Amino acid sequence: MQTISNKELEEFMKRFLALLIGCAFIGSAAMVLAKDYQVTGPVVDVKDDAIVVKKGNENWEIAKDKDTKSNGDIKKGDKVMIKYKMTATSIEGPKSKSDAKAKTDDKKTEAKAKTEDKKSDAKAK
Repeated sequence: MQTISNKELEEFMKRFLALLIGCAFIGSAAMVLAKDYQVTGPVVDVKDDAIVVKKGNENWEIAKDKDTKSNGDIKKGDKVMIKYKMTATSIEGPKSKSDAKAKTDDKKTEAKAKTEDKKSDAKAK
């Protein structure tokens, strides 16, 4: 049987502690990325992939998946509090500055044409 010296054990413990602290830091940083929100109200509908809750006079549909935690069998009429996160899945914007400028120019041209049509109609009368 092989024995470990105190120095080797001490070195192992330092590395293990450093690894543990690093994992805790990374885990807490990941949890901070998306802000938590919540909605409370009576359940309107429960689907396999979503739950619908009445908030005021609006129905809020919140997606759920196999990782969604629940403390029992939720059914229509139950009052629940749902905690959720909002994370963008895609963002679309102007393709380039020239595209955005072209759209603005098109609107100006259209408005000018309408103004000229009104003037010509007024002259015709």
